[in-house]
Parts: sequence; structure tokens; C-alpha cells
Amino acid sequence: MLKEIHVRAVLLLLWAFALAMALNPRPPELPTDLLNDKSQHMLAFAVLTAFARAGFGKLSDRLILVRMSLAGAAIELLQAIPALHRDCDWRDWLADTLAVAAVLLVMRCLPWRRLVTQPAG
Repeated sequence: MLKEIHVRAVLLLLWAFALAMALNPRPPELPTDLLNDKSQHMLAFAVLTAFARAGFGKLSDRLILVRMSLAGAAIELLQAIPALHRDCDWRDWLADTLAVAAVLLVMRCLPWRRLVTQPAG
């Protein structure tokens, strides 16, 4: 069994990695480079959402959806900074948000809650 606090720690590391990749003018090559840009966005936000859902078991799906979607929008706005030499694309934000919604729907149907224990209190 995983403890919710451990899942949150992994989520924090995943967010740090995602931000570093999103804001790096020349991100390193990864195996996911075989995927197209939108697929990479969806994969990243699917993984982040699964950990967010597991790490914050008491939050509503709606709140997680809103927060994750806003985080995706914030990344796109940050990528509009000219010094980063990245592209801001609303379709990337849409891909992020669709991935979040899909993962939350799937997780409603799975018994994932048995794998994560919430702290007492």
C-alpha cells in the first residue's frame, strides 16, 4: 500500500520534471519524442492527473480538473515568454485538459483507492 503523502511526493517530482521540460528552450531527447506533440501533452497530463487523484483522495474530480487545466494553461502562457523560445498553443492546453478529464473518468471506474491509504485525521 502506498501512503497518500508518498504519492504527493512523487507528484511534486513529476511536476518539477514536467515544468523543466516545458520551460527548457532545448529540452533533452526522450523516448516520448516518437509521439507527436499533442500525444506528449496528453501522456504527461494523464500521468500527473493519476498521481493528483491518488494523492488528493478527498478532493472532488471537478476541483482536480479545474486545477490541472489551469496548470496546463499557465504552462502555455509561460511558454509565450520570448526568451524561452517555446510556442504557446491553446490546442496544447486543450489536449492537457482532455487527458485530465479522461483519466478522472477512468479512475472513477477503477478500484485504485485500495492502493492508497489516507492519513488519519
